[in-house]
Amino acid sequence: MSSASAQKAVSEKTQAKKKEHPSGDKRFKVLDITMKRAQNRPDALIEVLHKAQEAFGYLEEDVLIYVARGLKLPLSRVYGVATFYHLFSLKPSGAHTCVVCLGTACYVKGAGVLLDKLAEEAHVQQGETTADGKMSLVTARCIGACGLAPAAVFDGKVMGKQTPESIMDNVKEWLE
Repeated sequence: MSSASAQKAVSEKTQAKKKEHPSGDKRFKVLDITMKRAQNRPDALIEVLHKAQEAFGYLEEDVLIYVARGLKLPLSRVYGVATFYHLFSLKPSGAHTCVVCLGTACYVKGAGVLLDKLAEEAHVQQGETTADGKMSLVTARCIGACGLAPAAVFDGKVMGKQTPESIMDNVKEWLE
């Protein structure tokens, strides 16, 4: 191999390394592709955050900073959007998710009691994950199932007319 060929190969490797995230984490490349497809427009923020959460499982601080820089937005705006929408999580979530609706209809019909029962029996507070990582307990302002109040969502499945006993029955396998 000639000296020029060797130099060209080293140069190509260096260029490839420059395109990677400094951590070497390939998931950042997925974000780069998503931002590039949206032409790095700030109005693509929600789409990029969805892709980031899909890739990382949750939105950690360095991911939010990366997105803010990529879309040329202030970190405060990215953080504001990430915390406003309940679909985004800033903490790792458990293997299973229980969402208790705290909308007016659900709350009036006892959603607060459901939340207290879960906190007591599963040893987890709203917005947290059990110590063993098996279940996350999340609340929502309204899930749109007011006629089924009080309602909860277990791994994406909406269940209505919950009682403290039925909600524990729905999560007991997760807690074993």
